[in-house]
Amino acid sequence: MELLIIKQIGIALLIGIMIGLQREMHSQRKGEFSFAGTRTFALIALLGYLSAWIQSKVAFFLPVSFIIFGLIVLASYITKTTKSKHHGATTEMAAIITYILGAMLFFSLESYVISLAIVMLFLLEIKSNILKIESHITPEDLNSATLFLLMSFVVLPLLPDKMIGPFEIFNPYKTWLMVVLIAGISFIGYVAIKILGNKKGVYLTGIFGGLVSSTAVSITLSKLYALQNRYLKNFAGGIAIASTMMYLRVLLETSFFNLSLTKALAIPYLSATLIGFIFVFFLYKNATQYKIEQIGINKNPLALSEALRLGLLFGLIFGSIAIFEEKFGNSGVYLISFLSGFTDVDAITLSLSQLTHEKITQETAIYGIIIASSVNSIVKLGIVFILGGKRLGLLMGLFYLLTIGALFTGVIFEF
Repeated sequence: MELLIIKQIGIALLIGIMIGLQREMHSQRKGEFSFAGTRTFALIALLGYLSAWIQSKVAFFLPVSFIIFGLIVLASYITKTTKSKHHGATTEMAAIITYILGAMLFFSLESYVISLAIVMLFLLEIKSNILKIESHITPEDLNSATLFLLMSFVVLPLLPDKMIGPFEIFNPYKTWLMVVLIAGISFIGYVAIKILGNKKGVYLTGIFGGLVSSTAVSITLSKLYALQNRYLKNFAGGIAIASTMMYLRVLLETSFFNLSLTKALAIPYLSATLIGFIFVFFLYKNATQYKIEQIGINKNPLALSEALRLGLLFGLIFGSIAIFEEKFGNSGVYLISFLSGFTDVDAITLSLSQLTHEKITQETAIYGIIIASSVNSIVKLGIVFILGGKRLGLLMGLFYLLTIGALFTGVIFEF
């Protein structure tokens, strides 16, 4: 019992010291007033622990102690705001949470306390990064994200998870779930692009742009290269790495619904990814660094209009696969995959992932996804040739030849 108490007090002091040290260093960097430093935070955590301990002997001691401590923190905040222009309450809130963490330790919640303390330290330390994000995210972006979260976590559970409609080809729940997944992935890339902007090179921009739309990256970089006919390897590298991200997206998307399909596609798609990254590395080592002003991805993937467009696309493809498979068998599935590849790989990938073992075989799904990926790559090559010219087109032709070749070689090896 004594060892447990010593352990809990030790954890309380360590957490208090870590949080206090972070706050003290932050105040010194900013030249701001802080009512609590390393020692004070350690004592606050200890106070929380002792208050919970005494609560077991004296009724209502913990709530009374917490109220008194809260008044002390409030008085400190009022003093700070009257004597300086800094009105932030982060340190005061950190002190209250540290008190609570100390109290939680008495109830043998060590794992929760440690996890919460780590999260707390992370949040306290990323202020500069949060400010950077805030400067790039517009109110429209925030409104779109809020609306989309509402539709995902409030509306989605209410949608029926069954086939409806005159031909029973539309599943509202699965269709919207696919929209949530792909829009969430795209939003990560969208935010990264807005934050990076012109501060990072073409290659890093291509990585995050590939999370949103490798086709959009291909269009933008091809146009930019055509305007100046310089930095060939940089622009080719940006397009190549965005296109390589498509192969990783396919594996990620199938993993949400069908892990066995992901495992079956792993060798072909990881082979294509590896070849793609090797090609990009070769270009990177032999290119002069070039920074672009912007990337051609301006539509927030969480905007309601984009979400509805995705939902309509998924619903059409999902339903079309069922109809064509019934009428034409596997050939119908391959036809839909071929046509889907002209615009998008995500919709057909997610649709086939869910239909496997229900309406189609896994082998049919594999070939359908590979057809869509190959067609989409050829379409992007055509875009590069038309918009970027012969030199860029020939270099990217070599890239697509190698990656598609690796994709089909992986298929032959696997099957």
